[in-house]
Amino acid sequence: MAFTEMEVREAENAIVTAAGADDMFRLGLIYSTDMEDRGPNFVEAHKWFSLAAMMGSQPAKSYREELKMEMSAMDLTLAQRAARGWLAENRKLLAA
Repeated sequence: MAFTEMEVREAENAIVTAAGADDMFRLGLIYSTDMEDRGPNFVEAHKWFSLAAMMGSQPAKSYREELKMEMSAMDLTLAQRAARGWLAENRKLLAA
């Protein structure tokens, strides 16, 4: 199933508003599947699954582990850096 840019924006806007594990998990699913027929983006998917897992999502933990098997070491490093970067930029949002 391909997701549209609009669905991605809706999910990202939900995170800006509330930064919930469910919305982060949804973004992970979107990026791990397909986005407007461009194929999956495993780096972004892993980032969002990691953030959702950090917030307690058990399904995100499972998906993140599965995704690791599909990723190169470099992509995994990029995904982890992206997750840390997102956390650093959004600490206030998570504290709310």
